[in-house]
Amino acid sequence: MTHAGWFICLVLFSLPLAAQTPGAFVPPADQDTAATTPAELRRAEPPPADWTPEQLEARGDELRAEKFFADSIDYYRAALTRMKQRSTAVLYNKMGMSELQMLRYDRAKKNFEKAIKLDPKYGQALNNLGVVYYMRKSYGRAVKYYTRAIQVLPEWASFHSNLGTAYFARKQYEKATAAYLRALELDPDVFERRSSTASVSAHMASPADRARYAYVIARMYAHIGDTERSLLNLRKAMEQGYKDIGDVYKDEEFVTIRKDPRFTELMTAPPPAIPN
Repeated sequence: MTHAGWFICLVLFSLPLAAQTPGAFVPPADQDTAATTPAELRRAEPPPADWTPEQLEARGDELRAEKFFADSIDYYRAALTRMKQRSTAVLYNKMGMSELQMLRYDRAKKNFEKAIKLDPKYGQALNNLGVVYYMRKSYGRAVKYYTRAIQVLPEWASFHSNLGTAYFARKQYEKATAAYLRALELDPDVFERRSSTASVSAHMASPADRARYAYVIARMYAHIGDTERSLLNLRKAMEQGYKDIGDVYKDEEFVTIRKDPRFTELMTAPPPAIPN
């Protein structure tokens, strides 16, 4: 399965912190980020010359929401060039998000790094840089930046969820489980807010990894007493051909769910494995 099929899996953030590091405007000096968007990628008019930085940033946000990522970068870049004595960490972070949505990892990485340089405690940019490393399969570095993001914003469930996915990719299943549990404690809907279980699987090496992931999520939901979602993910694990499904009778997280008639029905008449 290609990236185009699964798309970007992890949660990106653009919300600014309450206070950014003060400092003068630092213009984008490298050609990689300063280049003008090619005409063939444009879907909106170029940034008006008489707009304020605030207007340009707001329009960039609108364009990014409309998935006009190349145009949004033009507006963010124009806002940067017109700022005076103001932090630009948020704009670099937003530019990085648009680049990442276009799978331009090198450019995204540079923008997130600039945001972090301006504000070393910018949790959202730290998380987003972790996403870049995850998408490039540099899982150790992804863990590093997700951990740093959590140190800044420990109550953000999605950061813990992202960390769990990076640990999972490294086959550090116990650490992944602990991170997922913390994410669910903070937000029982955290996995529903992400694109999908399938999309997280984009970087998993095999159907067996995807099946294990679904089983782990089922176990996490069982732990917090969410029977519906636990059974749903158990079914997904079985459809992916999870070979150790018998563990459901041994893992203590499933004690309560094993008493549910729907569990018995699922295990008695399991769904056929979906061909991969």
